[in-house]
Amino acid sequence: MQEPKRHQLTDWLPTTNKEVKIRGWEELDVILFSGDAYVDHPSFGPAVIGRILESYGLRVAIVPQPSVNDNLQDFEKLGKPRLFFGVTGGCMDPMVSNYTASKKRRDKDAYTPNGDKGFRPDYATSVYSKILKEKFPDIPVLIGGIEASLRRVTHYDYWSDKLLPGILETSKADMLVYGMGEQPLREIVELLQKGVPFSSLKNIKQTAVYVNEKKEKLPVVNDWDDVTINSHEACLKDKKTFASNFKVIEQESNKLKARRVLQRVGENTLVINPPFPTMTEKEIDGSFDLPFTRLPHPKYNKRGPIPAFEMIKFSINIHRGCFGGCSFCTISAHQGKFIASRSQESVLREIDKVANMPDFKGYLSDIGGPSANMYQMKGKVQSICDKCVAPSCISPVICSNLDTSHKPLTELYQAVDKHPKIKKSFIGSGIRHDMLVPEFNKNADPKELDAYTEEVMTKHVSGRLKVAPEHTSDPVLKLMRKPSFKYFHMFKERFDKINIKKKLNLQLIPYFISSHPASEVEDMANLAAETKDMGFQLEQVQGFTPTPMTVATVIYYSGYHPYTLKPTKTPKTKKEREDQHKFFFWYKKENKDWIKNTLNKVGRQDLLQKLLPENNSWKKNKNAKEVKNTFDDAVPVPFNKRKKKVSRAPKRRR
Repeated sequence: MQEPKRHQLTDWLPTTNKEVKIRGWEELDVILFSGDAYVDHPSFGPAVIGRILESYGLRVAIVPQPSVNDNLQDFEKLGKPRLFFGVTGGCMDPMVSNYTASKKRRDKDAYTPNGDKGFRPDYATSVYSKILKEKFPDIPVLIGGIEASLRRVTHYDYWSDKLLPGILETSKADMLVYGMGEQPLREIVELLQKGVPFSSLKNIKQTAVYVNEKKEKLPVVNDWDDVTINSHEACLKDKKTFASNFKVIEQESNKLKARRVLQRVGENTLVINPPFPTMTEKEIDGSFDLPFTRLPHPKYNKRGPIPAFEMIKFSINIHRGCFGGCSFCTISAHQGKFIASRSQESVLREIDKVANMPDFKGYLSDIGGPSANMYQMKGKVQSICDKCVAPSCISPVICSNLDTSHKPLTELYQAVDKHPKIKKSFIGSGIRHDMLVPEFNKNADPKELDAYTEEVMTKHVSGRLKVAPEHTSDPVLKLMRKPSFKYFHMFKERFDKINIKKKLNLQLIPYFISSHPASEVEDMANLAAETKDMGFQLEQVQGFTPTPMTVATVIYYSGYHPYTLKPTKTPKTKKEREDQHKFFFWYKKENKDWIKNTLNKVGRQDLLQKLLPENNSWKKNKNAKEVKNTFDDAVPVPFNKRKKKVSRAPKRRR
């Protein structure tokens, strides 16, 4: 077990000329620009990319949160890199970082010291990239990260309420890397080091480029098939045409052998090359085993803590990817639906580092990832997965080819807890409760599912277990690609049984979304009534926020489901969205008259009697705490620590 390390300034990637000179470098190979403060930690994408490039022997510097409100000296202070500039808006889409669900500017930026706002421009990737192209027209600009990844093709932007072209158009960048960047970067660097010009790199997997077919031919790759989607201009003219693109985009993003996607944008052709295969255990271990300090750069020592870092400081990410495919979630569009899991040895090595941090008190805040319980899960017969085009492996039912064994995860938790410096390890990521119900997860061993549930409840929860059924209406849940609410009832029965047997006194906290496509006012009233019957007083509930690259967002903008092209209703106006949300808070005085009038109008006196009976009594769950309305709340959580992209609450790890 290693001893605590005293860090020197050179343990971080350089951020200034002075730091470059300390290393004795006369020239830089790559300069990265990021919308986040620089935290040298494997949960922060810009740091991962910097460390990956460094591992290839490159001299890398990072310019975090460059100022765009002055003479732009931050963009010139390190000069020209030998190979390229790398640009990312940060760990979250800057518009989600900067604005709430109702488009109000946030009071805090979780990725800035002290939570200070104003250090990240709107549409940061495009802003940074355009500045660099203007100042250094001869140096290639490579963009990546969540903002670039999810905006790689014609998409609806909720904040401007417009259909925008792929981000290569708005940023003027030379290339886009989508998804997790380790594999494409390796190939890009290898070819550049061999002397191949950047402008010739058109065939690298998991990248997107523009080709002007009047000036150059579309590259031919013998074992790739092509699929052409509707042009950007056609999408602007017709919403149904735009909607029809998404089925192709989502399916090709999640295939193991995908087609190259082509889209006309003006005189250019957007070329989106197929993704790399899912990272192997050795590859993902290699990424997490890089020499991260796991700390913010010392330049921030006097500026205050970085909220996003404080949240994940003592947490461990054990896998990437999510096979849930939820309609409102962007994880599979960025990380893929196939799970890339770390080895137990790699996880334990990282825990050794965390345990030896000077201020570590013995408590791990999370052992998880996009979802807490998908570790080591994959197809039983690979050839079946190779042909699959389904966006979800567990909706509408769990695929019979999916190995959903929770045994490796239970064993990992137990191995972590044996570490002499670990007092307790918590599970902060969202748990897929449906996968713990044998009636839904029919291929799993019920004893194994109960063993995992009991392990989590007895050893890895502090008072409350949070799960996300999201809705009670079966039509809404079907559109969400979530299972029927009856499985939540079944999970609660198992939860209650273990709670009583082990005398745990735990509280179950369900989360829900209002204003999701297909959700009607009556659906929300029923949600309120059904959860009230179960003894829940809902908290940290939230409104649906349209983000690029999701089925729900396509429906929100176009009014059509991209898979069926049938009209689908969505609450869109401010009044509709606020009205849906009010049902969560049926117990508040100011909402009662409104609820009575609304339900009487639609003839649902049955729901009114359930929600607001004459005697006004109901049996509340034990230990219910003060309710917090997060419809318009502030600090978003780090991308890889959230189960669903729509999360807004600082304590909500989904």
